[in-house]
Amino acid sequence: MTEQITQVSRVRRRPGPDIWSAGALLIAAMVLAPILAVFWIALTPTDNIWPHLVSTTLPRYLINTGFLMVITGSLAAVAGTAAAWMITQYRFPLSRVLEWALLLPLSVPAYVGAYALVDFLEYAGPLQTMLRDLFGWQNAQDYRFPEIRSRGFASIVLAAALYPYVYLLARAAFREGSADTFDVARALGAGPFARFFKIGLPLARPAIAAGTAIVLMETVSDFGTVEFFAVQTLTTGIFSVWLEGYNAGGAAQIASLVLILVLMLVGFEKAGRARLRFFRLSRQSRPIVKTALTGPRGWLACALCAVPFLVGFVLPATVIASHAAHNIEGWADPGLMRALLNSAAVGGTAAFVTVLGALFMVYGVRQTGRRLPRLLLPFTTIGYAAPGAVIGIGILIPLSFLDHGLADAITFMTGTDPGLLLTGSAFAIVLAYVVRFFAIAQGAVDSAMGRVAPSLPLAARSLGRGVGGVLREIYVPLIKGSVGTALLLVFVDCLKELPATLLLRPFNFDTLATRVYDQASLENITDAAPPALMVMAVSLVAVLWLARTNR
Repeated sequence: MTEQITQVSRVRRRPGPDIWSAGALLIAAMVLAPILAVFWIALTPTDNIWPHLVSTTLPRYLINTGFLMVITGSLAAVAGTAAAWMITQYRFPLSRVLEWALLLPLSVPAYVGAYALVDFLEYAGPLQTMLRDLFGWQNAQDYRFPEIRSRGFASIVLAAALYPYVYLLARAAFREGSADTFDVARALGAGPFARFFKIGLPLARPAIAAGTAIVLMETVSDFGTVEFFAVQTLTTGIFSVWLEGYNAGGAAQIASLVLILVLMLVGFEKAGRARLRFFRLSRQSRPIVKTALTGPRGWLACALCAVPFLVGFVLPATVIASHAAHNIEGWADPGLMRALLNSAAVGGTAAFVTVLGALFMVYGVRQTGRRLPRLLLPFTTIGYAAPGAVIGIGILIPLSFLDHGLADAITFMTGTDPGLLLTGSAFAIVLAYVVRFFAIAQGAVDSAMGRVAPSLPLAARSLGRGVGGVLREIYVPLIKGSVGTALLLVFVDCLKELPATLLLRPFNFDTLATRVYDQASLENITDAAPPALMVMAVSLVAVLWLARTNR
């Protein structure tokens, strides 16, 4: 049936240029160009400092990045998988609340969690102050407390912010399991741990691997958290080499290494799932019936599931809200309102352009019979895997050359210097957001269009509607819910994006994320609290919407 529809659409396509195919190619080129630019700049540096990096700082960057990946990935995988198993298999006190509450840490950017944790645990923070008052200690020499600004605490913060990716996918995988399988295992004498390790874990392994891969990619791309904890990673190395060493080629070489590492993660994740196939034995498989846990066991399960929620959401939300409540003047700061308006403007523009481009490209690829757009479509998702710092380099350096050339041309023709039109405005930030989060919009639109019955557009075409008319009158009304969700998710991710915004923002241009970073980097958590709370509040709306759609 699908082949017949494709053939009909090809037959009825009017002669002349294929604007859908050309548009899809143009959008794919826009998304892929920054990634390719990074490799080109890395291969043709004006001053090759790669040997110097290899012999000095690069090993430290690699070791710290590897440490964070291993510890963060392990903590997030264990916390997310264990919580998903408990929520789907057992009924215990507060389990219904925790089922959606475990998603709330997604609304807290990792760098905000880092500021809150350090403020809570530092020497003058409430925890150590309480310990000194309780035990009569006078100063830090009277007791030993772990070093807060370390790789270990950075891993804990990242895992607490990122484990919901594993939890969300693992929960869906456990839900899809059949109660018959677990009943057979129970009848054969398998206890709770045996059922988890021998049945539940193998069945959910693809989902857990996918969630952990996302956690690892986010860990590699993080800048705000590791910079605040003074942990030198590959991403902080990009900033150091470029902004402190004034060497764009060296920064591009480190960025290329980061990109290769991320692509390897994606490849390993897909290869690990390639040979795994699990099928339901019956269409009428029974849903899993939760086992009731009462008494101490029930409260123990509740406590175990609550730990990641408390560390990932309650602690940072409480600390930030406390500082924000004591900073009345900060809410009236004109700079805060400008940052809010800037964030809304660039985030809203980027979300609209991203979703519109994804809608055009996905529909164009579905309509065109040409092979190249179909081959390029999967590659447009690579931007989401690329760290913001990598995309920033791939955009800023080529765009600056284009900007200067454009300014020179306008000056030559008009005699007036227009200044930097592209890099001197928010254009570069919007472009970076579009490239970075195009995969979110593309995935949402593609899956939504795939759920539209093929007979509907075929009927519209038979009634004389053109290709554009079918999009406007059939697809858009049917997929507007998914399009709205994509708009919200892209906007929230734009709001939280820090590395690309730091690299690409024009002079005296702040967003909420950069304002939080600027204040927190000066150890001024009180002034960082209002914008941080705004970011969390907007992100919370998206997370609650996500929890509602994934019940």
